[in-house]
Amino acid sequence: MSKYSCESFDKFFDKVKTYITDEDALELIQKAYKYAYDKHFGAKRLTGEDYITHPLSVAYILTKTSADATTLSAALLHDVIKEADADPEEIRELFGDDILSIVEGVTKINKLNFSGETESVIASQRKVFVGLSEDVRVIIIKLAARLHNMKTLFALDEKKQKETARETLDILTPIAHRLGMNHIKSELEELSLRYLKPDEYYDIVEKLNATKTERDSSVAKMISSVSELLNKHNIKHKIKGRSKSIYSIYKKLDKGKRFSDIYDLLALRIFVNTIPECYQVLGIIHSKFKPKPNRFKDYIAMPKTNMYQSLHTTVFGVDGQLYEIQIRTYDMDKVAENGIASHWSYKEHGSSKAAIQSDMEQKLQFFKSVMELKQQEIDPEDFAETITEEVLKNTIYVFTPKGDVIELPHGATPIDFAYKVHTKVGDTTTGAIVNSAIVPLDYELQDNDIVKIITNSSSTPNYEWLNIVKTAQAKNKIKSYFHKASTDENIKKGEEILLKELKKHKYTFNDFNDKLDKVLKTVKLGSLNELYSHIGSNKIHLDTVITAAFKEEKDADEKLLEKAQKLGNKVTGKGHIIMVDGDQDIKANLASCCNPIPGDRIIGYITKGNGISVHRSVCPNVADTEERLIDIQWNETTDKFITAILIHARPTDDVLAPIITKAASKDIGVRNINSNRDINTQMIEMGVVVKDKEELLKFMNDIKMVEGVIDVERSIK
Repeated sequence: MSKYSCESFDKFFDKVKTYITDEDALELIQKAYKYAYDKHFGAKRLTGEDYITHPLSVAYILTKTSADATTLSAALLHDVIKEADADPEEIRELFGDDILSIVEGVTKINKLNFSGETESVIASQRKVFVGLSEDVRVIIIKLAARLHNMKTLFALDEKKQKETARETLDILTPIAHRLGMNHIKSELEELSLRYLKPDEYYDIVEKLNATKTERDSSVAKMISSVSELLNKHNIKHKIKGRSKSIYSIYKKLDKGKRFSDIYDLLALRIFVNTIPECYQVLGIIHSKFKPKPNRFKDYIAMPKTNMYQSLHTTVFGVDGQLYEIQIRTYDMDKVAENGIASHWSYKEHGSSKAAIQSDMEQKLQFFKSVMELKQQEIDPEDFAETITEEVLKNTIYVFTPKGDVIELPHGATPIDFAYKVHTKVGDTTTGAIVNSAIVPLDYELQDNDIVKIITNSSSTPNYEWLNIVKTAQAKNKIKSYFHKASTDENIKKGEEILLKELKKHKYTFNDFNDKLDKVLKTVKLGSLNELYSHIGSNKIHLDTVITAAFKEEKDADEKLLEKAQKLGNKVTGKGHIIMVDGDQDIKANLASCCNPIPGDRIIGYITKGNGISVHRSVCPNVADTEERLIDIQWNETTDKFITAILIHARPTDDVLAPIITKAASKDIGVRNINSNRDINTQMIEMGVVVKDKEELLKFMNDIKMVEGVIDVERSIK
């Protein structure tokens, strides 16, 4: 029987009674179980077990965190709406608003359908995080439910196993980490790895088993030696051998380390009663065992953002082997294992919900960050990267002069802070004062800094800031400023381009003006100036404008569109050749505006006069032409493809030589280079030859490391 499964209510209830003694609370839990049992009666899981074993096991998992009666009752009831069609009003009447709110929160999350497509996962991430921000207990029950489901994942087919494991690893384990729930996080990581990378997982298990006897013997000797040492100093303590998680070993191996080089497989955890004893134990151990340089961490004085506290050191122990040692109090260990869930004890001092929510107000601020990102116009891939880099990694908490808390990613600058406060504050920033001292704008803010921004109404952003700021929010707002500033220039440029194109087709402006309303309606714009701006900034094809004004609705290409649609949009591509359901007669080309390459999500556009044009899905030139789009996909190919990138660099630096050198070293061809420079920035457009998107992204990351380069992006004309 798994340690996370529970088939008996008596077993669960006996565990509950070890820390909950209030009769009303115990009666509530019994009532919730009886209700859930009746609602799920007769239902079976895919494992063949009675369905009630799942909510009972979820509640049992939460007893390990000493969860309160309200949370345990909600855990027992968490599936009755979704799986048993229970009436929410009946739940409210029987169990109250608090429990109903939690159950509905879990139900809302469980209704989300995650798929393997990037866009679907990202959209679901947004919904998940927004939903979770309402009550932290929803998150905790969801994590416990996923842990039990992962333990029974064998009942699903292989495809569903991998989808669930990937979702768990990408979305849920980072949440568990942020909430400090280490024991659940570690279990979820290990179970996910077992299904995603079974060969690597069992290879590590085999190697660990092969060395287990030797490691156990070494750890036992070290425990005996350290315990004897602490007893001499009359320090009451407890020592455990600590196993390195399989997932953490996998991550180190994945970075190129050999199994024999992972020295912290030998590890101890020492528990004492007080903080002074933690430091005393550290000194005693270092007095006998030489510490390894640069391996000491004091998370007691500087706790992690998920409340984790402990002293970490690595020493040369018995037999000359390296041991990683963690030293903490018993209370610190509860927090280290259960994070926010260790705070159920607040129930003795008032409302448990109010206490937990108050204590975690800053810790859950990252959910609000996702809600802000959702409201911004941001590319799906950028959103996923932002979630990973900003929301789910280490963060800092700084203060405004009035004492308001602002959460930022590690490494953020005063400019990030300014844009977090307000766009206008960011746009007019001229300087910053941190803890009463003037600092440069590229200063890295630290936890608990008090930040005051100096502004000037006549000041504007500097393009160099894009190389300084850390948050996507600040980058987007800076780019937005420069985009707005260039609008007038784009209008003038667009007018010149359109007049030239009309002349080329032997039309006068009056001819075009007579068709203007039709054109604006077709391209979904509101004015002539807006049309000029879109043309000048390459957001719209001239062909689209001319076609909307002068071409007939039905022509030979409309017949091609109808033909493609009748074929069910079954379009495949191989290299530069596109076929529609085996029909070789349909002409196709890779669009030069966005230069798609294998790995890009692509879409087919039925052009007027030139067959099918293959575009990247994010290409703005096909954004408003849904009726002429068909689904396409890449076939396997060994061909190489031309695409374009745009490099932003400081105007004073010569970056071309090192960039070309990097291209040559990576066997990436360079077809053309166009460079423009002004007092603020240097813009380099480069045509490169690559095999796929993965190779291109690696090359772009290499370019970002070149001194003087501010940013690199894909070019779309």
